[in-house]
Amino acid sequence: MKHAAAKVEETGNDRILLTERGTTFGYNNLVVDMRSLKIMNDLGYPVVLDATHSVQLPGGDKSAVQTGGQPEFIFPLARAGAAVGIAGLFVEVHPNPAKALSDAASQLKLELLDELLHQVVEIDKLVKRI
Repeated sequence: MKHAAAKVEETGNDRILLTERGTTFGYNNLVVDMRSLKIMNDLGYPVVLDATHSVQLPGGDKSAVQTGGQPEFIFPLARAGAAVGIAGLFVEVHPNPAKALSDAASQLKLELLDELLHQVVEIDKLVKRI
């Protein structure tokens, strides 16, 4: 990631955000290594956690056009990211995720967004106090 950010800086752009969205682990699984959030943060750029792409299961459903997903992990990953000190959170939401045209299996239901953001903000405040 350090080299990718350096290439962007070489163009004169210093407005860089680094994003964690999971790394392929084995077959049909993405894993977020919380250590990567600190490593990227130590590079001096704001770090954003993509809490919905991080729960995708690429190729998990061979009959589907879209990836599979495990949305039950959106809250835990977002909370963990806040505890590590992310600068931002990316979340795909939809009023009815099953009807979403993209990434339906990994989207957060819109009605849950307020609670997720409340929890993440509270954890962020706590981390900044200690």
